[in-house]
Amino acid sequence: MSLFKKDKQEDWFLPEDVRKQLTETFQALKEPVHLELFAQPGVNDEFSDYTAKFGADLARLTDKITFKRFDIPSDRAAELGVTASPTLCLNPDDFHIRFLGAPLGEEGKSFITSIMLVSLRMNGLSEASLSLLDPLDEERLVQVFVSPSCPYCPGQVMHAVKTAIARPGQVKAECVEMNENRELTEKHNIGSVPHTIFDSGAHDALGLMPEERFVVEMVYLKSAEELLDEGKLPGVEGLQTATGYGTIEPGAVDLVIIGAGPAGLTAGIYAVRAGLKAVVLEKSIVGGQVSLTPVVENYPGFTNVPGKQLMDIMSEHARQYVPVHEGEGVESITVGDPARDEPIVITTARGEYPAKAVILATGASYRKLGIPGEETYFGRGVNYCASCDGYLYKGKSVAIIGGGNTALTDALHLKNLGVNVTIVHRRDEFRAQKSLADSVEREGIPVLWNTVVESIEGDGRKATSLKLRNVKDDAQTELPLDGVFMAIGQKAATELAKSMGVKLNADGYVEAGPDMRTSVPRVYVAGDLTGGLQQIVTAIGEGSVAAMSAFEDISHPYWKE
Repeated sequence: MSLFKKDKQEDWFLPEDVRKQLTETFQALKEPVHLELFAQPGVNDEFSDYTAKFGADLARLTDKITFKRFDIPSDRAAELGVTASPTLCLNPDDFHIRFLGAPLGEEGKSFITSIMLVSLRMNGLSEASLSLLDPLDEERLVQVFVSPSCPYCPGQVMHAVKTAIARPGQVKAECVEMNENRELTEKHNIGSVPHTIFDSGAHDALGLMPEERFVVEMVYLKSAEELLDEGKLPGVEGLQTATGYGTIEPGAVDLVIIGAGPAGLTAGIYAVRAGLKAVVLEKSIVGGQVSLTPVVENYPGFTNVPGKQLMDIMSEHARQYVPVHEGEGVESITVGDPARDEPIVITTARGEYPAKAVILATGASYRKLGIPGEETYFGRGVNYCASCDGYLYKGKSVAIIGGGNTALTDALHLKNLGVNVTIVHRRDEFRAQKSLADSVEREGIPVLWNTVVESIEGDGRKATSLKLRNVKDDAQTELPLDGVFMAIGQKAATELAKSMGVKLNADGYVEAGPDMRTSVPRVYVAGDLTGGLQQIVTAIGEGSVAAMSAFEDISHPYWKE
């Protein structure tokens, strides 16, 4: 700790708490990590200076990291073929791992993780992914387009980095910050992130993918669905039947919790504290929909807090008790006979989890309008995540469709980013909380009342306008824009529940009692799947109740009485 006593805060770019955390993290470094920054004067100078200070501070924290800065153009830049400013390379003589643009926000995490993997010479891929990578016999360039506030982006970037470490000289991984690389962003018509471009457009993929799916699509430059249709892959999505990896012996886990939002994480904490062996499986990112909420203002203990920050706190707490497997989606669940002590078998891309009980906390997905143009221009002007994609529309015009809390929160967030926002709402008053409605009025955000969207128009590459209809007089108008964000509610993710025969109510949510037990013994539910008041505090309460009900039933099986 003498490092922090000797150097004054003003000598550093990184805050003291961050330096302390990184110093502790870097104690695990083994092999040297060489950071090389390339910058062109007059191009993105602010971001180049940030990256230079960031890299220099990292090198001061440990003798395992070195940092050098080169100009564009220069002999070194020409040698590596670097043209984007700024570009930060990790061990460029060994790997092609590059961050095109300053590693701000969420990408700071993937950058630090990349440093750790490069130093440890670990690729971090699952055995299933390594098996799927075997057929690759030619070079691949993988460019993942990101924004600083996108919580899904780091996961996709790490897929690329891991494959680059696993296949040095063959796989080239680049994290592309879209706002600092406008020409490249426009070339590939990027309208939502993360958006992955393989081999300069030979194949592309939108959104965060399971690791195994990422690898197989990178290898074959086709979607997993296309490969399945061609008979080249025998599974669905996770491709687990192609590998047969990772079967867990019966008794290894008591409880499987599916979903790592507030409900699932809370259930994990309570389950382990009760003495159960548990695991949390999350097909996407920890935090669920809350991670995409720009600001949470109704969670006790925080006057206001970014949703991602709140979920990071919850995740850190939960991981002290229970393993949380991100990027591991559940493909199927087989429910054995409880009277014969047969397990519930949860199958993922990485193996099987025979368990005594399962908690479903799968949350909800974005609801769609189902209008012409919505699917056509998805990711190219049609968006569902303001936190992820808002940065793309700075100085541009967008519409927010909806009138609830999410719609108004998104509108305020985009307005704060410098986006010209118009709210389109089918009613004559908002359904959102009054405080949000007052903020919208105070910010002067225009609202088109009593208006519905008939179709989304575009030029073939991106959305350009909305065709609108007034529900009072049927008057039709057209609203020119650069993008549209849907915020019309969510649909419960009940697919797994229905596959097990769990009873749903008339509204399509899982039917459960106050103890969170469902109609199927040993299957419990928590969070947005139950309907009702879909709030963070509600999900947390239900998660704790579900875990304790599972504990009670495993200890004293009521179905045997």
